[in-house]
Amino acid sequence: MTWSIIARDPPTGQIGIAVATRFFAVGALVPHIAPNVGGIATQALVNPYYGIDGVRLLREGRSAPDIVATLVAADEGRDNRQLHVMDAAGRIAAHTGAQCVEWCGHIEGAGFSVAGNMLVGPQVLDETARCYRAHQMLPFAQRLIAAMKAGEAAGGDKRGKQSAALLIHGPEDWPALDLRVDDHADPLAELERLEQVSRERWAHFRHFLPTRTNPAGITDRAIIDASVQAAIASQS
Repeated sequence: MTWSIIARDPPTGQIGIAVATRFFAVGALVPHIAPNVGGIATQALVNPYYGIDGVRLLREGRSAPDIVATLVAADEGRDNRQLHVMDAAGRIAAHTGAQCVEWCGHIEGAGFSVAGNMLVGPQVLDETARCYRAHQMLPFAQRLIAAMKAGEAAGGDKRGKQSAALLIHGPEDWPALDLRVDDHADPLAELERLEQVSRERWAHFRHFLPTRTNPAGITDRAIIDASVQAAIASQS
């Protein structure tokens, strides 16, 4: 009932997951990222612990194939699940259970993975992958959304639209971007709008937050405001 893309952005090293479905609040359960390591998307009759336990296994340095095998072996509901994983080395693995609703499947690309179920057909994943490959010059968040919109234009979830989400992590444990559209008539369009809004101030402000290398961050509001305003002006 969902399709998603996991990718690593070569210029920045960021890891991102974008997802859309005809189901409520997809961003709450499907995308999971271990910063600086990898990502996992758990879908179909979703098992949230695939994401929770999968992130722990990613942090332990386990490979994507090993993680998929470990999670699936422990789950008696495996035939109704779908998941795909990208690990720290860029390896990709996926599982689509025998009872997942057609059309269902997975595509592995260079630096990205696309998987989906309950879709109108394989063209949804084909177009998602094609568009992601074709837009290397787009900023990462916009590239992920464009890919998902291409998949939607090819038919998307065969039941329709309801929710979408975009999760991106850089090196920190907090996300560089975490956007969720829980219930909307055109969720990917709304996700695109929210990403545009994020570039107005959030994209500039986040650089002043605490990091592992600078635990206090920048707290001088005058510096923050001046820098944000200068960044905004440079884009005008």
